[in-house]
Amino acid sequence: MAWALKLPLADEVIESGLVQDFDASLSGIGQELGAGAYSMSDVLALPIFKQEESSLPPDNENKILPFQYVLCAATSPAVKLHDETLTYLNQGQSYEIRMLDNRKLGELPEINGKLVKSIFRVVFHDRRLQYTEHQQLEGWRWNRPGDRILDIDIPMSVGIIDPRANPNQLNTVEFLWDPAKRTSVFIQVHCISTEFTMRKHGGEKGVPFRVQIDTFKENENGEYTEHLHSASCQIKVFKPKGADRKQKTDREKMEKRTPHEKEKYQPSYETTILTECSPWPEITYVNNSPSPGFNSSHSSFSLGEGNGSPNHQPEPPPPVTDNLLPTTTPQEAQQWLHRNRFSTFTRLFTNFSGADLLKLTRDDVIQICGPADGIRLFNALKGRMVRPRLTIYVCQESLQLREQQQQQQQQQQKHEDGDSNGTFFVYHAIYLEELTAVELTEKIAQLFSISPCQISQIYKQGPTGVHVLISDEMIQNFQEEACFILDTMKETSDSYHIILK
Repeated sequence: MAWALKLPLADEVIESGLVQDFDASLSGIGQELGAGAYSMSDVLALPIFKQEESSLPPDNENKILPFQYVLCAATSPAVKLHDETLTYLNQGQSYEIRMLDNRKLGELPEINGKLVKSIFRVVFHDRRLQYTEHQQLEGWRWNRPGDRILDIDIPMSVGIIDPRANPNQLNTVEFLWDPAKRTSVFIQVHCISTEFTMRKHGGEKGVPFRVQIDTFKENENGEYTEHLHSASCQIKVFKPKGADRKQKTDREKMEKRTPHEKEKYQPSYETTILTECSPWPEITYVNNSPSPGFNSSHSSFSLGEGNGSPNHQPEPPPPVTDNLLPTTTPQEAQQWLHRNRFSTFTRLFTNFSGADLLKLTRDDVIQICGPADGIRLFNALKGRMVRPRLTIYVCQESLQLREQQQQQQQQQQKHEDGDSNGTFFVYHAIYLEELTAVELTEKIAQLFSISPCQISQIYKQGPTGVHVLISDEMIQNFQEEACFILDTMKETSDSYHIILK
């Protein structure tokens, strides 16, 4: 019993000792830091609180953002609170980005009444893919010849001036705009996130992209090189209507979670606000070599409809002249399919050699690839060239032939076959597709190595020696593989009449 009565005393001693130790551990706090030790500004200055700020450009704590960019697409509800927002887009669909002037009165007066230039990019979010961006984009260009990754929907856009798309930069567009006026840009992203994943078994997660906007003002030389603002957001691109299905799936998953679990996730917002970021590293390329035409005048327009620029054709794929041989290996057959724009079927024909492909019948290829691509692949495998609509043969008349014609004129001997008294004459083939007099003039000019403008008229000699003016209808009634002798009559010093005999 005596032992039991001592228990409370022991507890009091232990408790008092713990209190003294805790007070002693706090006694030094505030003495080293001084009177301002408990200031919130000093506490927030500790390194642990600066981790989230490391991604922003330096010296921007008190900086007021001059612009704000809003992507009119809903954010995903399946993103945790402290993670960056994620927005799903459909391939090829036009999405509006509103360019808002966020300046207060008196801020950046040097751009009042002036234009600024914004550069849009679709880049990789993953650092690993950023290091190999050039190789990734070149592979995409090879698989999708003539297509672009990023385009501007010009008819729907408002307030943009002189939009441009560099044919060598598939993921970049740029334009000028006036911050004082309403500006909305509609962009289209033509690549999907799964095109850059390692294909193994199907159903892979697509890689995320970033939409980044860099804005510049004019310098003293009229070049848009002085950086004003940059912002970006994270996106994923799906096949048409795939983004809507993914958004619905994420929403349904969140509805099944408990209220406590939902608190850990961000709500889905109707629009996506691009957050400030550092300028894109390749921006120095733009600074050193500004796009031609970005100066005080804005009369040029170099962004064509659809994909690419009308003034610069994209690098065409090699022509289908390298016929597939039976000795072609499976690896060479894969390269042949890529060169001839059958990249979508390379996985189907992974282990096919040249002999295997050449053994396929027309019905086999159509069944595998579908009617349109199947017929095209079958014709390419057989090396079939498109036949011209009309083929004629012409021979330039010589002095020797003229003398023979005069001597044999009474005998009514025809010389279209070029065989007279054992003399050998060479004919040239002319292939016509449009069956017009203009086309025939161009082909004959190539034969004589002269300009088509130097040929005034082309005549056909009739049965009684009359000269009939060549017309489109007459050419359409030429017989296939007809033979003609060309006689030239000089009209002036640099123009000729051509007579077909």
